[in-house]
Amino acid sequence: MNSDNRKLGKKVAVIGAGAWGTTLALHAARQGLKVTLWARSAETAKNINADGENRAFLPGAALAGDITATPDAATALEGAGVVIWAVPSHGLRDVARALLPRAGDGTVHVSATKGIEDGTFMTMTNVLLSETPGGISAKVGQLSGPSFAKEVALGLPTAVTLGMEDTGTAAAIQTLLSSPTFRIYTTPDVLGVELGGALKNVYAIAAGICDGLELGLNARAAFLTRALSEMTRFAVAMGAHPLTLSGLSGMGDLILTATGELSRNRRVGLGIGAGESLGEILKGRRDVAEGVKNAKSLMGLSKKTGFETPTATEVYRVLYEGKNPKQAMVELLTRKLKTEINREILEGVVAK
Repeated sequence: MNSDNRKLGKKVAVIGAGAWGTTLALHAARQGLKVTLWARSAETAKNINADGENRAFLPGAALAGDITATPDAATALEGAGVVIWAVPSHGLRDVARALLPRAGDGTVHVSATKGIEDGTFMTMTNVLLSETPGGISAKVGQLSGPSFAKEVALGLPTAVTLGMEDTGTAAAIQTLLSSPTFRIYTTPDVLGVELGGALKNVYAIAAGICDGLELGLNARAAFLTRALSEMTRFAVAMGAHPLTLSGLSGMGDLILTATGELSRNRRVGLGIGAGESLGEILKGRRDVAEGVKNAKSLMGLSKKTGFETPTATEVYRVLYEGKNPKQAMVELLTRKLKTEINREILEGVVAK
């Protein structure tokens, strides 16, 4: 173990006992780490400890290894060198505000939550930083990429990206949490990793709408290509590097979430395309389709910056303004014709 890993220690706290948080706790325990899993509900924590399984959110996955669920913040965070945040994006700030003061000064924080906060338009690492005592001195990163919780829990091969400016700490976490079936890459482009993970949820809903409308495989392929283009242009305008959006946290996560049968966001789109209302689709669901919240956040950020996101805008209008999805598709397909790649770009000059 190198010096960076010694600093991280052998205890990890995972905040959030949904499917993804429980899966990350299980994965960390498989690496021989002592894990505390913070659950908002005392009953949820009690059931996890009694059953050795999170039957509410990750049924069938035995929680082998040193994992203890707790609703108590002090117990969860005591002695943890790494804290992994896996709560829904709309609830991260409140949870962080309550728990972060309990974390040690040298603790490393990894957001595994994908999203953009509505109203502030902050990414998840910035939400954590804004609630961290000492602010920007904290070491914070973003874990993202094509990773369905169920498959990670089953030990199926998965690759993700950790965005963190502190490359030494990123390498230490990479070593600490990587395994033969869970490969972590690193990049200092935190913003690119975060925007890829947040934006793809919105476009995954649109891809589901395409399939719900039975538009065919040609349409799906064309849509995913143009969605990646729109995601990349927007992320670059915000300050991200374009290559990040071509990687696991951009293209990789988009492909998985837009086409995978386990995708909650895709299922929302399928329901919309089949004629269901958003209220009907979400009624009674305990899990969270982040794209529903993020469509609203992205729309607000697009208006604030003046950067156009035609496809994401249509998703917002379908979800929140009751627009007919067929009409939205027609309007996207009949927009003014344009080139796919400008001559200036081919010649290495960014078009103004």
